[in-house]
Amino acid sequence: MIRELRRRHRCRHSLGGPGGRTGSPAVLSVLGPVVGLAIGLMTGATAALGAPAAGVDADVTTALGADDFPREQPLAYPEWFKEPFLNLRDDHAEAVAAGKDLVVYFGQRRCAYCHKLMDVNFGAPDIVDYTRAHFDIVPVDIWGVAEVTDLAGNKLTERDFALREETNFTPSLVFYDAQGREALRLRGYYPPYQFRAALEYVADDHYQRESFRDYLARGDNRMVFGPADLNDQDFFEAPPYNLDRSGVPSDRPLAVFFEQGDCHACDVLHGQALEEVELQRQFGELDSVQLDIWSDTPVVTPQGERTTARDWARDLGLFYTPSLLFFDEHGREILRVDSVVGFYRLRNVLNYISNKAYLDEPNYQRWRLSRAF
Repeated sequence: MIRELRRRHRCRHSLGGPGGRTGSPAVLSVLGPVVGLAIGLMTGATAALGAPAAGVDADVTTALGADDFPREQPLAYPEWFKEPFLNLRDDHAEAVAAGKDLVVYFGQRRCAYCHKLMDVNFGAPDIVDYTRAHFDIVPVDIWGVAEVTDLAGNKLTERDFALREETNFTPSLVFYDAQGREALRLRGYYPPYQFRAALEYVADDHYQRESFRDYLARGDNRMVFGPADLNDQDFFEAPPYNLDRSGVPSDRPLAVFFEQGDCHACDVLHGQALEEVELQRQFGELDSVQLDIWSDTPVVTPQGERTTARDWARDLGLFYTPSLLFFDEHGREILRVDSVVGFYRLRNVLNYISNKAYLDEPNYQRWRLSRAF
């Protein structure tokens, strides 16, 4: 009974520091961004009004639009999580052999924000597909007594491991790269926008060049009014989207932007790469359209098939946004760019497409090497 009460107390104060104080600057710096911001704003407001700190929790629950009280139903891990044998050396070696990075998830069975991570973030198909493609996740129960072997070969209980790693505020995720080095640590719940960015930050090795804070800031120049809106460009053609060029060839190549709302990588593409006037000019010389990867917008594909944006994206095997697909005058796919890293190479890609170099060299990489880029 005492242990269960202690669990409930710790989960309820996953938003705060030891003892449940939510206003500590040190605590705010390590929490998920939305949670931390809400707490920081409300702590300042209550302090200004002379309200007691003990009243912050209820306000936080209201502001976040969620009940942060421990759940009655214990959490079930997704079936694609790794079986928790808890030998991280073996888990890491298996992940690296599969071309992935290792993530250690620290959570609690009844933690409200652990449930939210599973229900909301890992309830989004694109997040699940991207995570499974790039990471192996091993779960650790911060109250567990099972033995863990860490990456250095040390053996300790799950609970002691969580305490040592200072991941007792849940959910926490620690990302390890192929060398076993820590690439990123998330403490607290991160909403889908920031969570997608975190996955991309590690998978595309941005952690080797910049901080996660700086990487997130690269999406600040977004050109949308609401979270579900897509970034617009003057060179995007308006619907209806009849892209058919199977019978009568087009005069120029086609660029199709598959995007979605609330997408950090999409914001980086539009707020940085596509700010270049030369890139805008080159896309303007192509037939360029933008599709919401989850929408039921009618589309006639370059091969003349009637479908929707959602179904076409599925048939193309797309799950990451933004994805840029280029088609030739006859509707054959030339090239696709589906990585944040690839956006920095857009100038080369557009030179390849605009100059119709694919007619002489259908392999972009060979063409690129021949040009010594």
